[in-house]
Amino acid sequence: MSGINLKVQIEINGQFVQAGHITGSSSQDAVFAYDESYIASTAARAISLSLPVAKKNFDADATKTFFDGLLPEGFTRQCVADSIHASSDDYISILRELGSECLGAIQIIDEDKPAIKAGYTPLTIEEIRELAKEGAGKSAEIVVKSHLSLTGASGKVGLYCDETSGNWYKPQGLAPSTHIVKQSHVRYKNIVLNEQLCLLAAGKLGIEIPESFILQAQEGKVNDEDVLFATRRFDRNFDKDSRIVDGLKTPYRLHQEDFAQALGIKSVDKYEKAGQGYLKRMFDLLQKHSSNPIEDSLKLWKRAVFNCIIGNTDNHIKNSSLIYGKDLSSIRLAPFYDVVCTKLYESSTDEMSVIINGKQNINQITREDLAQEAKNCGLGSKIALKIYDELHDGIKKALLDSAEELSKTGFTEAQSMAENILGKILR
Repeated sequence: MSGINLKVQIEINGQFVQAGHITGSSSQDAVFAYDESYIASTAARAISLSLPVAKKNFDADATKTFFDGLLPEGFTRQCVADSIHASSDDYISILRELGSECLGAIQIIDEDKPAIKAGYTPLTIEEIRELAKEGAGKSAEIVVKSHLSLTGASGKVGLYCDETSGNWYKPQGLAPSTHIVKQSHVRYKNIVLNEQLCLLAAGKLGIEIPESFILQAQEGKVNDEDVLFATRRFDRNFDKDSRIVDGLKTPYRLHQEDFAQALGIKSVDKYEKAGQGYLKRMFDLLQKHSSNPIEDSLKLWKRAVFNCIIGNTDNHIKNSSLIYGKDLSSIRLAPFYDVVCTKLYESSTDEMSVIINGKQNINQITREDLAQEAKNCGLGSKIALKIYDELHDGIKKALLDSAEELSKTGFTEAQSMAENILGKILR
C-alpha cells in the first residue's frame, strides 16, 4: 500500500464538511486527526464520542476502532477484500473502496482514486429475486459495485426506494440510499419473519422502531429464498431542499454511531465478556452525552428488558446506536433494530451478548437480576421493574396481534412462530 492520505468528511446541515485526515503508511499505523480549519469553525463537532475534537493525532487503535466499525464483517468483508486483492484485516484498503457511503454521515475520500459519479441504477425484478435467492453472495457483489459500506456480519445492501412508484434502485458513488435490505440467513429458518414479528411486537409495546417490511421477490411466495427484509434508514431523511439525482429526490444524511464506536470498543469485542459492564457503560454514556438522558435511559432499559423477555441473545453493543441531529448539536438514542428471538434456533447460543447482573445465560436471568442490574446502571428499581412488568404482561397480545397482521399478508407461519416464542419467553 502506498502512503495513506484519506479525507474524512461529515455531512452537517445537508452539506459535506472536511473534518480531518487519516494518514500513515499502512492499516497498522494509520492515525486520524482533525483539520485545524475544522477545529476553528463554529460547526466543529466530534465525529465520534470516542474521538473528541482536539489538536492531536489519535493513535492507531482509536482510529481503527472507529473507522473499522464502519465496515461490514464476515463473508461480505471477505468478498470485498478478495475483489481488491487485499487482506480482510486491511481495513484502510476496504475503507478506500467502500467509504463513499457509510452508515451515518461520514464519507471517506481518496483523492488518488477517480470520483464515482453519484447516480441511481434501476434494480430489476430479476436482481431482486437473485438477491433473495442467492443471499450473501449477491449482496456482496452489489456492495462491491456500488462502493457502499454497511456494518454487520449478515449480507445486506443499501438501496433506494422511490415510494411514489415503488421502484428500487442501486445507488452509485455519493448517492445516498433510503433502505437497508438483507436476505434470510441460510442457517436460520424464517429469520426475516422472526425479525419483523419481534419488531412489530416491540413497537406495540411502546418501543421506538424503524419502519420495516418484508419485501417479496415473487408475489405470493413467502419462503426464505423468496423474501428480503427492508428497513427504512433512520439516518437518512428528506426535506424541501433535497437535491435531485437521476430524477430522484435524495435524502440528507444524519450522523450515527453504534455504542461500540462511541465507547471505543473494537468490533471484534462487541460480545461482552465477564466483568466488562457494557450495559452500565452504555447508560453512563447516555447520562453524559444524550440531549435527553432521562428519556433515553428509560428507552434503553426497555430494550434491554425486551431482549431478555423475547429471547434475543444477539443483543451486542453494535446493535444499539446513537443518532445525531442534522447540525450534529444533539445526540439521542436511535430506534431499536436487529432484534430476533434467537431461542427459536437450536444452534444459537444461550449466552447473552450483554450481561445482566453478572449472568450471561439467558435461561438463568430472573426478574430480580433485572432489578439489580437496573441499580447497577443508576436506574431506580421501582421504575425498572414497572417497565419489566408492563412488557412481560403485554408481550402475549403484542406478539399475537403482530402475527395476525403478518398472516393477513400471506405469512401464515407467523401465528405458530408467535406461539413458539411465547413458550420460550422469560418467566
